[in-house]
Amino acid sequence: MPDDRKQFVVVGADYRPHLPERKAPSLRDKLKGKPLLSMGILSIIVLGCIFAEQVYNHDPTGFYLQNLNEAPNGNFYFGTDSLGRDIFSMIWYGGRASILIGLLSTAIITVIGVIYGCISGSADSRVDAVMMRVPELINSIPIILLVLLLTSVMGKQNILKISFVIGVTGWCALARIVRSEVRQIRSSEYVLAAHCMGGSFLHIMARHLIPNFVSTIMFVVVSSISLSMSMESTLSFLGLGLPVDVISWGSMLSLANKALLSNTWWVIIIPGLFLIITLVCITNIAYFFRRETNKLESIL
Repeated sequence: MPDDRKQFVVVGADYRPHLPERKAPSLRDKLKGKPLLSMGILSIIVLGCIFAEQVYNHDPTGFYLQNLNEAPNGNFYFGTDSLGRDIFSMIWYGGRASILIGLLSTAIITVIGVIYGCISGSADSRVDAVMMRVPELINSIPIILLVLLLTSVMGKQNILKISFVIGVTGWCALARIVRSEVRQIRSSEYVLAAHCMGGSFLHIMARHLIPNFVSTIMFVVVSSISLSMSMESTLSFLGLGLPVDVISWGSMLSLANKALLSNTWWVIIIPGLFLIITLVCITNIAYFFRRETNKLESIL
């Protein structure tokens, strides 16, 4: 059978096939859009808090009564408060408690929100409707009032108690997001196959559900750290957070009323500045995760 296909040969002077150039991405292109400044500042603050013993120059729990309300100077870099404590040393030492509260509260929010959202999203419509009324009921109460109620009932606060209070009152938004994601993928073939093969709910949740929405909830999870830290500071400012003897950025701000009366601005400005910078850096990193998630979803 004759071959009807025609073969073409391109001829010409200095002919060569055109191969498009593939320029390797430069380091600047790889780093473009990433919150490097926020990551750098946050890393410095976190490392300073971790290695606080090597950073501070005075005992953060010591009372230097001969240096009450002293302005920043060469001996006390950030000044002293009304109790004679060195603010520079307290910043790094107290940052541990504030960051730890943010991480513990976020862990509680993530565990409750993911499990509750997965159960609600996997259940039938009636159970799902009943379960979704619980977050709506919690959100109908102003969150600050709910936190104040729980903290007043639990008595004297410590890091674990206040982390628990913030965590059990802040999981509703994450649960709704997880529930909507689970309802979209629960009818997928791999999920149905896992059900048919006798996979337990925990197995399906860990192996098939969570890996498919972990990138979606990263923004909420990361931003929960900053929200938890700001909530602890609010409670301490109102006198219902950590006691004054437990040093944190929030408990340092609880002396703001006395600082305003005595015109010692450094007692308010410096801890507040560290808290605000940390919250802004965490929020900026959280927005970066959301942008990357949106780009990935648009590609897919």
